[in-house]
Amino acid sequence: MNQKTIKLKIKRQDNPRSKSYWQEFEVPYKPLSNVISCLQDIQKEPVTKGNITVNPVTWDSNCLEEVCGSCTMIINGRVRQACTALIDNIEQPVVLEPMTKFPIVRDLQVDRTRMFRALKKVKAWVDIDGSHDIGEGPTMSDSVRATRYTLSECMTCGCCLEACPQYTKDNSFLGAAAFSQVRLFNMHPTGAMEKEERLEAVMGKGGVADCGNAQVCVEVCPKKIPLTDSIADIGRQTSLQLLKNLLMK
Repeated sequence: MNQKTIKLKIKRQDNPRSKSYWQEFEVPYKPLSNVISCLQDIQKEPVTKGNITVNPVTWDSNCLEEVCGSCTMIINGRVRQACTALIDNIEQPVVLEPMTKFPIVRDLQVDRTRMFRALKKVKAWVDIDGSHDIGEGPTMSDSVRATRYTLSECMTCGCCLEACPQYTKDNSFLGAAAFSQVRLFNMHPTGAMEKEERLEAVMGKGGVADCGNAQVCVEVCPKKIPLTDSIADIGRQTSLQLLKNLLMK
């Protein structure tokens, strides 16, 4: 690419209650630039294409290597991680928008608190009895370990929820990320002790039965996690749990 500048069009919003608006910027082209590096250049010199000095654009980022999940945004109409969005592979102008399924904080920043509340609801952790040495844990088969490793790569980025037509700001749907975490921790020998509690959490309103099976979650997942497999598996687990509940009455 021989471009001397990189053109960006950014959807901005000053606070959660204000109206959104668009601004265009141009930054010097640098080889191997990504969206984050372009935003950093704008932050250093926040001047629009019309030569107007404005407040710096705000966004979330941390690891810059697609691990933390915090830099999720909509880039040219597709939800993805900004740190791995290389400018050389993106059509210009690069259009940046915040995710639409989460409350706006400012500019490209959104509040993903709802995702973490969902993880709390489904007990997405393994309880331990103190921090003392209790020896080696139970042995897991290679196939189970491989599946669990894949599921554990979820970084709570929100891509799957942004793409999901079932997940909206005003409903209680938990979403694919939470269902996949239920599968992950139910497969753990110690985590399985809370299996029924996790399944009960996804059997009510907003649970796995509300999934519309659009399957777009798995298409946008940056870690290629088999989310549809997890949803199907949790659907089977909840069906067995429901039967068990009926038989125990």
